[in-house]
Amino acid sequence: MAIAVGATIPDVRLKALTSRGIQEISTAELCRGKRVVLFGVPGAFTKTCSGHHLPGFLELAADLEAKGVDLLACAAVNDVHVLAAWSEAHAVGDQILLLADGNGDLARAMGLERDFRPSGMGIRSERYAAIIDDGVIRTLALDPPGEVNGSGAAAVLHTLEGLPR
Repeated sequence: MAIAVGATIPDVRLKALTSRGIQEISTAELCRGKRVVLFGVPGAFTKTCSGHHLPGFLELAADLEAKGVDLLACAAVNDVHVLAAWSEAHAVGDQILLLADGNGDLARAMGLERDFRPSGMGIRSERYAAIIDDGVIRTLALDPPGEVNGSGAAAVLHTLEGLPR
């Protein structure tokens, strides 16, 4: 069962490649005192994730920031080196913090695991987007495989317009 709106984001340690090298990051610390848009993808370099989900957030990053988002972050069930290559391939720079959930710990803790074994991808994350205020899940949108609708950047931007800060 997916994490409920109003719940606190689970405190999970993830990896990210930063200007200081590979860093371990606590999700609780990452979200403390900030408005965070966290979107999850089944995997870097997959067709929908690379073709639609990540590019949509890159395109609207400035608009999301203008609506009060302090941090854009993307979690993927990949290792930090794959995410570093994905970042480079899409010229992510510092617009989005890519979080390696290599063992699927965050996906599992949020109840957002999905079995992609029939596709040869193992257990991954659902495709989702959450707006998190000071560690509390304010909104959560899920999309089925291959679709980017409610979890896409445009939908998140629209949702932000109706949320008080």
